[in-house]
Amino acid sequence: MLRHEFRPGRLVAGLSLTAAGVAYAGDAGGLWDMPWFALIPMVVGGLCLAAAVGMIGHGAHSCRSGHGTDRGSGTEADPAGPA
Repeated sequence: MLRHEFRPGRLVAGLSLTAAGVAYAGDAGGLWDMPWFALIPMVVGGLCLAAAVGMIGHGAHSCRSGHGTDRGSGTEADPAGPA
């Protein structure tokens, strides 16, 4: 049983930041030599990809669940009452 809704954008963001952390830890530990500015495109690119995946996931979820399908149908009651 699912405890929460699946959010693919957060998954992509977490994976990209974890990869940046592993790259930084490998450089700090002396496993490889990486320039300091190499992490900036990795983090920014991962966050942009996560935003795109999140928007696509949100759009797919809202279309599948039926939210927003009856906008502008004119069936809402007038809050001011009858004229």
